[in-house]
Amino acid sequence: MTNEKLAVIENESWKPKALVIGAVLGAVIGLSAAYLLIQNTEEGTRPEISAGEGVKLGTLVFGLLRSVALLGE
Repeated sequence: MTNEKLAVIENESWKPKALVIGAVLGAVIGLSAAYLLIQNTEEGTRPEISAGEGVKLGTLVFGLLRSVALLGE
């Protein structure tokens, strides 16, 4: 292999690792959030999330994603 091809391969090797780590962390955080929601509800009842709470949660998630996207700049 030429040095140029080797440099391209080395530059691209971090992307799959970042995707796998992000996926695993997202799954663990999602499961933890669901577990906490289940623990905070009373036995025999369904958790109730209002539209306002959903909007707040969505805003927080998009803010977090925006912050992560700005890390590389």
